[in-house]
Amino acid sequence: MVGFCAASGAAQTDPNLTQYFQAPSYINPAAAGSTDLLRLRAGSRLQWLGISGAPRDFMAAADVPFALLGRRWGGGVTMFQESIGLYNTFSINGQLSARQKIGKGYLTVGVQFGYLTQAFKGSEVDIPDDDDYHDSNDEAIPGFDVEGNHFDMAVGLGYTHKWFNVGLACSHIMSPTIKMQREGSQGSGSSDEQYFEFQFRRNLYFIASSNIPIKNTLFEVLPSVMVRSDLLTVQADISARVRWKKFLTAGIGYRTADAVSVMLEGEFKGITLGYSYDYATSAIMRASSGSHEVWLGYSLKLNFGEKNRNRHKSIRVM
Repeated sequence: MVGFCAASGAAQTDPNLTQYFQAPSYINPAAAGSTDLLRLRAGSRLQWLGISGAPRDFMAAADVPFALLGRRWGGGVTMFQESIGLYNTFSINGQLSARQKIGKGYLTVGVQFGYLTQAFKGSEVDIPDDDDYHDSNDEAIPGFDVEGNHFDMAVGLGYTHKWFNVGLACSHIMSPTIKMQREGSQGSGSSDEQYFEFQFRRNLYFIASSNIPIKNTLFEVLPSVMVRSDLLTVQADISARVRWKKFLTAGIGYRTADAVSVMLEGEFKGITLGYSYDYATSAIMRASSGSHEVWLGYSLKLNFGEKNRNRHKSIRVM
């Protein structure tokens, strides 16, 4: 056979994140360098505990602002790894954003370029002989491990104000289709190698958040929303959190047709630790004890003020 495609599929390939606000640049490249902070974030999500083959995700993101050619820029990197059943996805990306003051806030435009890998453990496929729905001889199911990779790209827009942030982003903008071949056969030049395709759907995001101080108190209200669509379905995450003394934050969230969640976060000297628990609102909760998500981060304030450039204190007055 000559390079025939035994299988082709597509799926909702971006993870559900309850604490999507922890690493804004992970979702929207325009958020890279949008603050005066060096931000480092890493998160892990265990979805639907108790169900074999349920999604297991690990994410990391870092971003920093910098000045070049008289303009403010932002740079960042992200990494993602996910396992679902016999599938394994890995991506690593670089980001660049530019900022322009508009009104009382800043408009940022960002672009992301990356490398996307998809693998399937076909050697671990086990179809019983008495299965009424699957055929162990089905050529659409590989009986060996396959993998492939593809260039990936995302774009984003964001507007940052003292009291709120809004953003639009599109991931997998080219909707890449990965051709997966037997591991070790890539680049062999063989014309009779069987391959399998997996398509990553384009995802559109709208994100908005705000911080509302409660007058004469040490509390702030932090509402936020994220709406995502792969042009076939639409899903919204809505959360409301309360922060005390910029140290302890607690809140609740709801993901449409999926789950309700509780969130807790602590921040001390730039170190952030966040946790959330999801309780599924669908029938899947009969087989699962819920989903857990943990984030760890560090932020360092950078000084971009002109008045403090080359300024030093005398040891006599320190």
